[in-house]
Amino acid sequence: MKTMLMKASMLAVLFSGISFTNAQENSMRAYLAPEKYSRGIFEDPKVDAPEYDGVKVSVGGDFALQFQGLKHSTEGTLPAGVTLIPLGKDVNLPEANLDLNAYLSTGVKMHLRTYLSARHHNEAWVKGGYIQIDNLDFISKGFMSNIMKYARVRVGMDDLNYGDAHFRRSDGAYTINNPFVENNIMDSFTTQPYAEFYGFYQNFIGMVGASNGKMNQTVVNTATSNINPSIYAKIGFDKQIDSDLRLRLTGSVIKTSGLTTNGQLFGDDRTGSRYYYVLLTSADQAASAAKNSSFGTDNPSTGRFNPGFKDMTAFQINPFIKYRGFEFFGTIERASGNKVLTVAGVPTKRDSDGAYNQFAGDLLYRFGSKEQFYIGGKYNTVSGKDFDAMPTRKVDRWNIDAGWFLTKNILAKAEYVNQKYDNSLGWGTYTASTNTWNPNTALYGGNFKGFMLEATIGF
Repeated sequence: MKTMLMKASMLAVLFSGISFTNAQENSMRAYLAPEKYSRGIFEDPKVDAPEYDGVKVSVGGDFALQFQGLKHSTEGTLPAGVTLIPLGKDVNLPEANLDLNAYLSTGVKMHLRTYLSARHHNEAWVKGGYIQIDNLDFISKGFMSNIMKYARVRVGMDDLNYGDAHFRRSDGAYTINNPFVENNIMDSFTTQPYAEFYGFYQNFIGMVGASNGKMNQTVVNTATSNINPSIYAKIGFDKQIDSDLRLRLTGSVIKTSGLTTNGQLFGDDRTGSRYYYVLLTSADQAASAAKNSSFGTDNPSTGRFNPGFKDMTAFQINPFIKYRGFEFFGTIERASGNKVLTVAGVPTKRDSDGAYNQFAGDLLYRFGSKEQFYIGGKYNTVSGKDFDAMPTRKVDRWNIDAGWFLTKNILAKAEYVNQKYDNSLGWGTYTASTNTWNPNTALYGGNFKGFMLEATIGF
């Protein structure tokens, strides 16, 4: 009984502390996590830091739940006895994030995110975090203040600031700033150790960063696991022209190196896509059962496409225009590199490189006294090939969405989606002995369509 009382007392102290920190004024909360309080946030604004009078900790969270009503079909020639798995209409796995944000010194903050529940890992996993330095007063008052009023340093193990699309994507349960249910088909997102150096001048922003190119860390160098850094950069212009019009345009580039790292810029999401089980077959389900593993965690990225290039160069251009209630966001992206072969256990370059192009554009109209409602559409297409001898392949997606912010922290979405894979043999398998491609895959002429409902809370 005494032990139970002690535990209850500790919990009471903990939750009273959380209540206290959550009761801080909005200015501190907004400084620590501005994405929860404003739409159209990309990089953290370079603003005057709040006065420091001791460590402040803010506890936040995100919750997301979808109701899925999709159907799928294929023109592929599936093996005998293999069929597409039957899809019904039901609720997907509820997702949750836990965010910790701390104010550690004047202009110094820390962010940490943990996935409490996600499609890919339905147990708790730390996503990562960073420390952001906008002021060097912790060294001495006013130290390098003439430089730091334009500069920022961010160091962590978190998603790289490559492109702008990652600011509007769903990250586990954090989906309140994504007006759509799912992310881009070629979803640029990876969590790696990095250091980023920023410059802000008037309405211009510049950034250079470096990463070791790995999500899973090891200091061991082998033929299949070498240390090969990535270098990336961004430059952009962002201005509120007048009360009605805002313009933003950025360009980003990333250069990875080596054949054993950096192949997952478009495949490192540890949460999974929103379109569950589309174009998966009974063979996929049987393979999961044979491994005594979860069908969902084995196939977390349905509806997305990862080119998986090594020794890669990628760039992304993002225009953002908001005029009164109208809002446009676009992505122009190209990724090129080598689809590495493994020969006798050793990564080996193919004779030729490949490339994929991605174009995405969404147009929204926000309305209501607080722009609490929106309707909009999005088109996303990806095309290219892994190497010269491979057929070109293409996938297209259309979305029509509507949303309602019940409060600034609660969003309900409704979506119709239609995604189509073309009839390219590149979706099939290659038989080297006969030099032929076979359309024995569900993605050959694959299609899924239907409606999605999503509710999300972020605080």
